Amino acid sequence: MKFRPCIDIHNGKVKQIVGGSLKDQGDQAVTNFSTELDAAWYASQYRKDGLKGGHIILLNPVTSEFYEATKRQAIGALKAYPKGMQIGGGITAENAAEYLDAGASHVIVTSYVFQNGKFHKENLAKLVSAVGREHIVLDLSCRKKNASYYIVTDRWQTFTDVRLTPEVLDQLSGYCDEFLVHGVDVEGKASGVELELVRMLGEWNRIPITYAGGIGSMEDLEEFSELCQGKLDFTIGSALDLFGGKIPYENIARL
Repeated sequence: MKFRPCIDIHNGKVKQIVGGSLKDQGDQAVTNFSTELDAAWYASQYRKDGLKGGHIILLNPVTSEFYEATKRQAIGALKAYPKGMQIGGGITAENAAEYLDAGASHVIVTSYVFQNGKFHKENLAKLVSAVGREHIVLDLSCRKKNASYYIVTDRWQTFTDVRLTPEVLDQLSGYCDEFLVHGVDVEGKASGVELELVRMLGEWNRIPITYAGGIGSMEDLEEFSELCQGKLDFTIGSALDLFGGKIPYENIARL
């Protein structure tokens, strides 16, 4: 179990948001934290502290007036920490290589593979052909509906018809190097993790999985560790003092 740092970029700035509040229309989100420090500053900090495998997420769609500013921030972070971080947000088979060439270790993909609420295996196959399974992280971020967790896309706004189960993890693991899973309903709330989700992911344990969402205290982190039996990696955003929270970043970085 190790800490994976994050850099979320929205409207051209490094931010921490409440995950379920993100809306493409008007580029709106409930913001927990915003800073004038650029993404490259955070990437340089993670590089200095030897923290590898974190993720950079572009939270604006390509259609947004802020997309280019958000992308510039992301590219700056990749150049500040070559091969040290992953990147997601609008990734396709056509543009994935651009981000790898800019310094990403992996590309993180959701909406390209789960379009219009459906799983598009042909797009996943195109991506594997374009950049190789070893450079792909599938983002299986999910929300609860009818007592089950369903994969959500389009910056967590659209439910797919894919229920996240061990069988689905088995099916998809042959196409990627890692999974990234946000518990979207608790993302940015520092209110505790999605207990059932963490337990299920920890029991599966075939390829590396990074969990995000709800870790708001060291007690939450201890509970997370027990639930997943120390088998999952984790990220913390809003709750870190680096992003205005109370958990000392230095303590987490040394874990």
